[in-house]
Amino acid sequence: MLVIVSYDVSTVDPAGKKRLRTVAKICKDYGIRVQNSVFECNVDPVQWLNLKNSLLSVYSPDLDSLRFYYLGSNYKNKVEHCGAKMAVDVEETLIL
Repeated sequence: MLVIVSYDVSTVDPAGKKRLRTVAKICKDYGIRVQNSVFECNVDPVQWLNLKNSLLSVYSPDLDSLRFYYLGSNYKNKVEHCGAKMAVDVEETLIL
């Protein structure tokens, strides 16, 4: 299933900057960065629970926000890309 994860992490102090790096790293482990704070994650239900729980354990609910958009398995007709940066197929093998 495709899940879009977006986040806004407060970076007014060093702890916030560390949270931002940690949130980005967690997202990068599960998906592809499509905007600075937006990831497309093609995950199975177990991976999704691990991703969500990891993010919820790191962010500060009083300072940060997380948004999850569930596009499911039939997402190909629900995503349209225009402009710079070629769209990446989240089902392709990632080479890091």
